[in-house]
Amino acid sequence: MSTEHASRRLIDDYARGDAAMAADTLWALEAHLETCAPCRSRLAASVATEAPGIATLVDTVRAGLAPQLDAAVQAPSRRYRPRWVSAWLTPILVPWLAMTATVTLLALLLAAAGAPMLFGAASPVLLIAPVLPMCGVAVAWSRALDPAYELTAATPRAGLPLLLRRTVSVLAVVLPALLVEGWLTGAMTAAQWLLPSLAFTSAALALGSVVGVTRAAAGLVVAWGVVIAAPAWHAGRVPVVLQPDQLPVWGALLVLGIGAVIARRRAYPAL
Repeated sequence: MSTEHASRRLIDDYARGDAAMAADTLWALEAHLETCAPCRSRLAASVATEAPGIATLVDTVRAGLAPQLDAAVQAPSRRYRPRWVSAWLTPILVPWLAMTATVTLLALLLAAAGAPMLFGAASPVLLIAPVLPMCGVAVAWSRALDPAYELTAATPRAGLPLLLRRTVSVLAVVLPALLVEGWLTGAMTAAQWLLPSLAFTSAALALGSVVGVTRAAAGLVVAWGVVIAAPAWHAGRVPVVLQPDQLPVWGALLVLGIGAVIARRRAYPAL
């Protein structure tokens, strides 16, 4: 394809359903057709000449559905939603982000009211901060919780770009809330949980290319709770892995996670 429009030959091959088209070319063309009206018009004309059977089938289906559509009761119009919201968020993501922010608020209240009697030097905000964003990321790409999952997965929009958009939308809500609550408690520095949080998120996305983002995020959250958070809570001290001298290790893990996501970028459309 050119930088502006798809070539005539490519559109003709697509209209004929050419099985020899490479998968990445097919997805790139479909993504381009989503936003390019002139190419969609050229595709319609190409279907009429290159695949007349498909054009006949579409006309037959349209003729059969037209009376039913005319008789159908018109659904009430939805509240206006900017186009960018649908590109970044799932319909169910907003309440889950609100729930995540509520969890951080509860952790703040526990840190203010329960420490040091219940937690000692281990702040509950610090213990949950590294893995909290992954809960929202898992929901943002969950087959069970996204009502538009099948529709999204079948479009060229699916894959790493959409996954990164949804991850950024989660981090944009969760990280500022954690920053504010960490500042209010005074029990931690931002670097102590920010680097581990980003490292865990990148690890969830990297492992998600193999086992699925929801499974990867859930597994990492459980592992953190069992291996790190629970023992630290029981001992009443900040876990060793969150000490300031461990920050270079978390930085290296973040870089490795980003590198793995880039290396596996072609696997995400197949999730």
